[in-house]
Amino acid sequence: MPPSPPDPVAVIGASGALGFGLAIRLGRAGVPIAIGSRERLRAEETVERAAFVAPEGAFSAHDNAGAVAAASTVILLERMLEVAQQAAEMVPDGVRVVSALHTISAASLSDLEHPLEQDVLMCGDVAADKLEAAGLIELIGGLRCVDCGRLEMARIAESLTAMLISVNARYKAHAGIRLTSLPERLWE
Repeated sequence: MPPSPPDPVAVIGASGALGFGLAIRLGRAGVPIAIGSRERLRAEETVERAAFVAPEGAFSAHDNAGAVAAASTVILLERMLEVAQQAAEMVPDGVRVVSALHTISAASLSDLEHPLEQDVLMCGDVAADKLEAAGLIELIGGLRCVDCGRLEMARIAESLTAMLISVNARYKAHAGIRLTSLPERLWE
């Protein structure tokens, strides 16, 4: 019996650089992507770009509510929710929140020819939620998720974003974070 296809994942904010890179990398890995935007036309334009860059992916366009309804996992890449603890306080009961991807170079993620050898610093209050998120993120070759503790630690990972942007601008690079002396496989 052939394996069942993965469940769709909604990417809210895929019109931005990080969200677009994440959508096309996951799409290329075989995950159906429901792209959500406040304006459906913008989602449709993003789907066209994604299909051109990653034709092997399956992308669909929705308004934000439609994308959320189409998927069991939602990745939110919105500037208005830069602090994961605030997001956790705003979501309805039963919604699980994991913070990740703050230190991943959006330019590297969007460039499918650029090899990724970066660590994803992941924070969350429930180990099973982090394990599930890591399983999804690690479908993208070259990304390794590192458990950085409870959700309250996300503010520290989030603060590294500005520093990495500065470093990348200064050196005209797409640097990310890679922690040393850790085992290659962290999630068993």
